[in-house]
Amino acid sequence: MTQPDAYLLGRAEAEETRLKRQIANLAPDSDAQFDKIGIKPGERVVDLGCGPGGVLHLLGKRVGPEGSVLGIERSGHFVEQARRFVDGHALAQVEVREGDAYDTGLPRQSFDGAHMRLVLVNVPEPERIVREMIALVRPGGWVASFEADYYAHICDPPLPAWSHLLEAYTNYTVAQGIDIFVGRRIHRLFREAGVEGIRVDAIVHVYPPGHDRRPILRDFINNVRDKLIGGGFITQSELERDMADLERHLADPDVMVTSHMFFRLIGRVPE
Repeated sequence: MTQPDAYLLGRAEAEETRLKRQIANLAPDSDAQFDKIGIKPGERVVDLGCGPGGVLHLLGKRVGPEGSVLGIERSGHFVEQARRFVDGHALAQVEVREGDAYDTGLPRQSFDGAHMRLVLVNVPEPERIVREMIALVRPGGWVASFEADYYAHICDPPLPAWSHLLEAYTNYTVAQGIDIFVGRRIHRLFREAGVEGIRVDAIVHVYPPGHDRRPILRDFINNVRDKLIGGGFITQSELERDMADLERHLADPDVMVTSHMFFRLIGRVPE
């Protein structure tokens, strides 16, 4: 049965724009992860939840023209965006299809490797997607996950408005059955699903003034502001006050803002 579309941040134009900027912002981190996997030319790879482009170009270049990359994305609009992205990079070996990461309908054990980035932190029931992902990979093939954990997302000096907004957002995600701290437990999700040889590392960035991702808390709040107010997680007056305080704080070059903690996992499907 197809899972209802419960993507936490919605699919409005602002989120689409953010995801397109993210392609470039996170490319070095993903490339470093792919270096550790040792993806070979000619491999057949699936990328779950590719959004409007994600890492399709990075994977496509690694498998080469003799390999193939299949991107799966449940939003028809994002599928079209991803196809245009792939065409712009002239990667004939990359295909994008509309599909559900919970139940792709793809042949079992038909890929050499599978990847997903920032999927589990935005949806309920992450363990189901992990199991589906592993089922798509041949024995001995690789799996890779790149996930966020909100633990490290801080500003300094501290700001009460930051804490209040993040608390409202966290309470909203819990009500949706979504764990925004899932990054720390992806090693368990994959190990419990039978993956072997698991290796995990973690990275955190500091976002200086002018960086696309410095105001990411503001962007996330704006994506769901009506739901936060409508669900009683924050009042409209509180939200407007806190957002104004946040904007002033982010504009101060002496304020430090850190990223989420990103956990990068690689492992092998048992032979």
